[in-house]
Amino acid sequence: MARIEQHPIVRRDWKDPFTFTFAGRPVTAYPGDMISSALFAAGLRVFGHHPKDGAPQGIYCANGQCAQCLVLADGLPVKACMTAVQPGMSVEPVDGLPTLPSRREVGVMREAEVRPVAVLILGGGPAGLSAAIELGSRGIDVLVVDDKDRLGGKLVLQTHRFFGSTQAVFAGTRGIDIGARLEKRVRELAAVEVWLESTALAVFSDRVVGVLRKDRYVLVRPQMLLVATGAREKSLVFQGNTLPGVYGAGAIQTLVNRDLVKAADRLFIVGGGNVGLIAGYHALQAGIDVVGLVEALPECGGYKVHKDKLARMGVPIYTSHTILSANGVDGVESVTVAEVDAKFRPIPGTETSFACDTVLIAVGLDPVDEFLRAAKEYDVPAVAAGDAEEIAEASAAIFSGKIRGLEIARSLGKTTDEVPEEWRTMGEILKSRPGPSTSETVPSDEDSVIPVFHCSQEIPCNPCTSVCPQKLIAIDEADIRRLPQFLGAVTGRECVGCDSCVAICPGLAITLVDFRKDREEPMVTIPFEFGESRLHAGDRVTVLDTVGEPIAAVAVEAVRRSDRTLLVKVRLPRTVAKRAAGVRMQESWVGDPLPQAVERLGDDAIVCRCERITAGEIRARIRAGLRDMNEIKTVTRAGMGACGGKTCTALIARLFREEGVPASEITENIRRPLFIEVPLGVFAGVEEEAL
Repeated sequence: MARIEQHPIVRRDWKDPFTFTFAGRPVTAYPGDMISSALFAAGLRVFGHHPKDGAPQGIYCANGQCAQCLVLADGLPVKACMTAVQPGMSVEPVDGLPTLPSRREVGVMREAEVRPVAVLILGGGPAGLSAAIELGSRGIDVLVVDDKDRLGGKLVLQTHRFFGSTQAVFAGTRGIDIGARLEKRVRELAAVEVWLESTALAVFSDRVVGVLRKDRYVLVRPQMLLVATGAREKSLVFQGNTLPGVYGAGAIQTLVNRDLVKAADRLFIVGGGNVGLIAGYHALQAGIDVVGLVEALPECGGYKVHKDKLARMGVPIYTSHTILSANGVDGVESVTVAEVDAKFRPIPGTETSFACDTVLIAVGLDPVDEFLRAAKEYDVPAVAAGDAEEIAEASAAIFSGKIRGLEIARSLGKTTDEVPEEWRTMGEILKSRPGPSTSETVPSDEDSVIPVFHCSQEIPCNPCTSVCPQKLIAIDEADIRRLPQFLGAVTGRECVGCDSCVAICPGLAITLVDFRKDREEPMVTIPFEFGESRLHAGDRVTVLDTVGEPIAAVAVEAVRRSDRTLLVKVRLPRTVAKRAAGVRMQESWVGDPLPQAVERLGDDAIVCRCERITAGEIRARIRAGLRDMNEIKTVTRAGMGACGGKTCTALIARLFREEGVPASEITENIRRPLFIEVPLGVFAGVEEEAL
């Protein structure tokens, strides 16, 4: 592991280093580091060992949703991924059951503050910030609560440009920049107050929301509650699934894009949705080899342009495949995958293994909607926005928050404005799933400069239309999911070769072919997002087509920078120039399999990470006739751990389905009244210095 000192998109000042200790060993950190990122940068991925079986423990989600990264910081149990490291801090691994501190007298206790507010927004991500802007701009008293140390939610991890509409949701702008813009607007509104590093704990029957504001417990009494808490990643059951080195996609993105830590050397991805595809691209930008990607479906579910980007970078993609095991002792050393049949069952004899040190799990998202359900149970006026309402892209979350903000303002009597119908239409378009892929249309013109659109799937996206100075690119204004069209022949005007469309395309799916100086060897402009240090004029590169097939090896003529995107210019034969779509980043041998498949011995596929309960233990209870998840919890302790059943409940439900038990026969877990772990002294009003 190492710091990423030259990232092609993100910058960080490596100033004012300080030291803390882990297990007595000095470790260097920088201001803004979480404990987990500082440990990773020092090459430490094991943070402790489970008291039940001694299994190595480390991060999994890096989002505060699980409890696998527990450490003792200055004697107190904390999540390493959510706790900022401080100079001189003493961090100890949790090896077995920790020793409880000696009993101390508590001298200072206080009543919890009760804070009334017009609108309480849980979550400072794209949906929450957009809603806060709509409300705060109308002078409505708003409180935004977020558990991170900065606003933006997942936007702070998104280095790529966004799809969607330039008019509605900043399409063509990088997620990190969108987050900064939204935060700036929120900070300018006097009516909006922001509490960072503050965790909503529960919604109570007396219609208040308990919030841990850093170290103080506050009761917030809102007139309206907006739940914009986003989503948590789904987990997956397979052998070796809790080894250090098996992480959610968000964990890798957090480490490489927010903390600038090279979190792996060789990465393997499970899941071909947008999350997995984008995370793989981010890993490549961080200098990590991406060994391969498996998707159980016959085709990746994410945008085709995201899949094509990985293919053009040299990443092998295996559809109709699944993971069988992550292999290793104290960490991942290899991964074993297999082809699946029409019922998604592994086909014996198709097992293949790949050497890697990290497995990224990206198999979907579940809404974090506990607060919304509790609010409805206790008749607290509440609505949801973003992924807490419906899983979709971040562009959709931005617009969802905008709509909910106006709806709330109207319900509070602060405006008579109704949500425009075009807003609702755009909201539905932004939430829509990608359409079927079509064959790529290549223009026939070879007399001037022409843009070639390598996007062949209908998705909501129109940035290219907004930047063309000649207005020569068009997409149906009523439905931005339509494919772009070049209007040169229709208008009689010519492209001026400004490269703007190439630079702004979120899918890196536009190239520019210039026949003006040499019709037989035109100049082709190709987008490249891997930094000026990776490519220079005179370097020889392999140029690939849309799906990653090599078409020519040529020298780079020139490189130009446009807002952190490099525009690489190469000369190609006329016969292949229009097919050019990308430049290979990693050699094909990176994805070569091992000579023999690795078989992991023993049934250690874990369902409940907190209590280390295996799938076999759960299946045995289901086959014995148990149909109540609460009974299974009582017998096995699955769901009784620190995370409150957030990661295992969905997995237990999946095991019921695999065992052929209909949903109508299953009784779900009773949800805990507190959704997040919290020291009991907080409720007693014990002051920090007395804890």
